Amino acid sequence: MMKFAIFGDIHANLEALETVLDDAKANVCTHYACIGDIVGYNANPSECVQRVRELDCPVVRGNHDDEAIVDTPLNGLNPLAKEALEWTRSHLGEEERDWLKGLRLVRQVRDFTIVHATLDSPGGWGYVTNKFDAMASFSYQFTSVCFYGHTHTPRFYVKAEGVHAVPGDTIPIESGKKYFINVGSVGQPRDGDWRASYAIYDMGTQKVTVRRIEYDLEKAQQKILDAGLPEMLANRLAVGK
Repeated sequence: MMKFAIFGDIHANLEALETVLDDAKANVCTHYACIGDIVGYNANPSECVQRVRELDCPVVRGNHDDEAIVDTPLNGLNPLAKEALEWTRSHLGEEERDWLKGLRLVRQVRDFTIVHATLDSPGGWGYVTNKFDAMASFSYQFTSVCFYGHTHTPRFYVKAEGVHAVPGDTIPIESGKKYFINVGSVGQPRDGDWRASYAIYDMGTQKVTVRRIEYDLEKAQQKILDAGLPEMLANRLAVGK
């Protein structure tokens, strides 16, 4: 039976990505799907794009991927994101840009959906941080399960006689209910836990589990500093913020 590793918000953190993929392999994942934001913030955008491409798996485009493939002014972004994206633009090849440009915003994979931000306005890059935000996406969700990211915080939302958030790191997928699941961030978690986050969807047992994995944090931090990117980007990795 198929077992999917669902991951995203890599943000050019190659050390975290490779560790997550190793963990997925150790947990006998047979398939992969990526919910976007492969680039931005960290120091290996080209290598992370290449690594995801090698998987030949379903991928959707995130907002940092979107900004990295154009040359328009980076208005409205916080200074850290802006500086990192300007650096990223100069470190992506034309082939990598073209590949990112060809990614869709929403995809159905087998019997589930993947999107980076929201289903109601996938290119608007809105944040789902509570059950009311989730309600809007549930209205556009035509599969029982949808995986998303963007907030860098793992979260389970369930629609069954109302919408509510469910705590924990594992949730059973039950017939007649809908699930909007944030898999967290591989490369820059923001929930106070620095470890890389991704989800495994076991289609045999019908369970989704979010896993947290330690990776070579110091190496990723040093790469950021060596690249001349803001020191704050290195520091924040250690605190998961």
